[in-house]
Amino acid sequence: MKEKFAIGIDVGGSSLKCGVVSTAGTIVHTFLHPLNNATTEDAIIEAIIAAIKQCADAAGGAVSGVGIGFPGIVDENVVIGGADNLPGFENLPLGKIVQQQTGYTVVMDNDANMMGVGEWAYGAAKGCTDIVFLTVGTGIGGALVLRNELYGGYKNRGTELGHIVLQQGGVPCCCGGRGCFEAYASVTALINDYKALKNDPDTTIDGKKIVEAYLQKDPSALSAMNRHFEYMATGIAGFINVFSPQKVIIGGGISEAGDFYIEEIATRVKRIAMPAAAEYTTLSAAALGNKAGLLGCAATVFRHTAGSSSGPVQATSVSK
Repeated sequence: MKEKFAIGIDVGGSSLKCGVVSTAGTIVHTFLHPLNNATTEDAIIEAIIAAIKQCADAAGGAVSGVGIGFPGIVDENVVIGGADNLPGFENLPLGKIVQQQTGYTVVMDNDANMMGVGEWAYGAAKGCTDIVFLTVGTGIGGALVLRNELYGGYKNRGTELGHIVLQQGGVPCCCGGRGCFEAYASVTALINDYKALKNDPDTTIDGKKIVEAYLQKDPSALSAMNRHFEYMATGIAGFINVFSPQKVIIGGGISEAGDFYIEEIATRVKRIAMPAAAEYTTLSAAALGNKAGLLGCAATVFRHTAGSSSGPVQATSVSK
């Protein structure tokens, strides 16, 4: 039987991460398609179509369909809104448009959901039925898998994991609320804490530099990182108390800082979470890095075209 492939398109604010993925989870072709010159909704759609055609030419086999991860709210292949860094895309049936122009079956979801599916199908959560996935960076996004099903709430409006409230009336958040998990535990919050402690407005300070300073025992970095660990643990303990997942997967660049990062959070989570809820839960760093969204798009295609409701296509190996 001829091997089948899926095309994955992970839409970001500045580029498309594009690729062709086999059912085994091997990325056989990948590239970045810049969006620097795509300043309108139509131009971005044209870029997506062009990327899909380039992937199809490189597939060298039957294409099962196209998976698209898109920022904001996506419901039944319609972009409802919320992609603040992309022009337009309000109540736009993007999946239908792409399907009509390419002839391929198209499946879409929020980009963080696709990242979570990638880790579930091919990465750190492979084989699990219940997971919480978090991506920690400028903000905090995430995904939930419950009883072997991706869960997004009614009409896919939920699972805004970065916006649970840690502090009533707390610091402002970019969502318009106050006291959100994201406002306290994101890398942006970590950088702001560190700058305030150092009284240093240096705009070149980033998470990597703070981690390096932390490992060198810099007092301000130690204080800022310990606050970050505490806030991360507080939010994660809440998720564990509600969902009691098998795994909490933490992604984003800071999760790659070293084993100490997950260990520090896990130690604090154990102290905070309800023992019964946390009994079978482990914390783990994400395994797929910036390939998670692309692989999640492909896994969603394979699952959709197989008509499966019993979990993602499971891989035997993933290209690195």
